Parts: sequence; structure tokens; C-alpha cells
Amino acid sequence: MNVELPDYLPLSYLNQLVYCPRRFWLMYAQSEMEINAPILEGTLRHQNADTPGYQTDEYGRTLRSIHIWSDVLHIAGIADFVQERDGLLIPLEHKRGKMGKWLNDHVQLCAQALCLEERTGMTIPYGEIFYWTNRRREKVLINDELRQRTHTVIQQAFSLLETGHMPTPTDHVAKCNDCSLEPVMHFQVSAQDRSK
Repeated sequence: MNVELPDYLPLSYLNQLVYCPRRFWLMYAQSEMEINAPILEGTLRHQNADTPGYQTDEYGRTLRSIHIWSDVLHIAGIADFVQERDGLLIPLEHKRGKMGKWLNDHVQLCAQALCLEERTGMTIPYGEIFYWTNRRREKVLINDELRQRTHTVIQQAFSLLETGHMPTPTDHVAKCNDCSLEPVMHFQVSAQDRSK
């Protein structure tokens, strides 16, 4: 399949790629999307984050729905929130569930930090992810290891699109059970089996 490479890959697709390369492919290259209850809940909870503007409190200023990009990495997207606190910029991402075993949310947050650093010249030592299910903020260090992993994921995304081949299904059954695209993936696998 011939896939046109984007000038700037949307940040959210990095999250999909880390979770499951096949999910990334289906969503980006084939524009597949299934709406289920968790997707709808996430959309509703995200409404405040999707309204541009800012608010101030005793901790500083919080900017909402900030367009960010990196000309070096060719990624772009929207940061839910960016807090200005004690001379630092802190990206804050809102997620529907709770922190899992996977690093997909961390990579997306780190990519936001890399974009903000390129735009501002500031170093971002950490970011935060607020999970609605347990209503907790998780502090994520933007350390060398996470930065390297994020760079690797960005390169992997462009390489996958360049090859034009759909990745094989993941072998993590738990990921499939929670995936909104599971019916689409099951259909894709069945169609491939029938074509043999």
C-alpha cells in the first residue's frame, strides 16, 4: 500500500504506535476508527482541554489547547494543558483510564515536551498525566531514556509509513481486549486468512 508521508505526524499517533503498531497503521494509513463507550467518555471529558484559553491560580498560569510542533522531528499536535509554574513549563495530558503497564502515554507527553523545548528554548524536566479513572496526576520525568525512546518511536512511525506494509497483530491479548479497533483487526486477520 502506498502511503503519503506527512510533513508533520500528529503527536497522538505516537501514542497509538507504542500501544500497537497495527492500531497505528489502521488509524493513520487506513483511517479506521471505531467509536465505543470509552472513546465517547474520553471525548466528553476532554471538552475543557479542547477549549483554547488560559486560567490563573496561586500556582501560576495554565494554558489550554496549545498548538505545538517540531520542525526538526516533523511532529505536531495539541497539548491539552501547559502549566507555567516556578519558571518551568509543564505539559499536562488528560487521559480517560488509569496508568497502565505501557509507555504510550509517556511517549506522547515527552513528544509534547520536545516540541515545547524547540519552540521556547527552555528545558522541560518533567510533565504530568491526569488519569480520570483514579483521578490522580502521575509525574513523568522527561529523562534521557524517555527522550531516546520517543525519538526512536518517531523514526519507527515514519519508517512504517515508508514501507507501506501493515504490521502484524500484537501478541498482547490484554491490549486487544481494550482496543476499540479489535473488531476491525479481527476482520483484517480473517480477510488475510481467506486470501491464502
